Amino acid sequence: MKQYLNPYIAGIALGFVLFASFLLCGKGLGGSAAWTRLSAYLIHLVAPNHINSSEYFGHYFAHGKNPLHFRLVYMGIGTFLGGLYATFIHGRSKIEVNRGPGISIKGRLIYALAGGILVGFASRLGLGCTSGQGLSGSAMLSLGSWVFLFSVFFGGYATAYFVKDGWL
Repeated sequence: MKQYLNPYIAGIALGFVLFASFLLCGKGLGGSAAWTRLSAYLIHLVAPNHINSSEYFGHYFAHGKNPLHFRLVYMGIGTFLGGLYATFIHGRSKIEVNRGPGISIKGRLIYALAGGILVGFASRLGLGCTSGQGLSGSAMLSLGSWVFLFSVFFGGYATAYFVKDGWL
């Protein structure tokens, strides 16, 4: 199994990717928009009238538009496929549940699901995820994005204090 990339080099590389996104697309990066558009598309397959009348999702389908034809959807697909490719070429393609000795596999999966649901809801409520708000917004020196970024770090450290016993 190959070593992980140095996090400082990875951070600098991510900065160049963000710069290229602003240069080539005129906009930054974001991950939650792809999931929102995919959700709208899937719900539209089952209940099109509901989605079309939705104030939140309806504009994705205005004038016959397809919500999946969007740059961040393609970025999400590329991120998933690139990550999948990297797991295979680096020998990390086994299925496992990482956990500490103080938590069961079921407990770990419940925490992961609950955290994912909370983050998904919060990213829509906050008008962006950590990549959209934290990376792209702070790169544009948006005050709200800097507040968000510090809140994420503070919230992470505060939460870690309460759940650390399950990992150590």
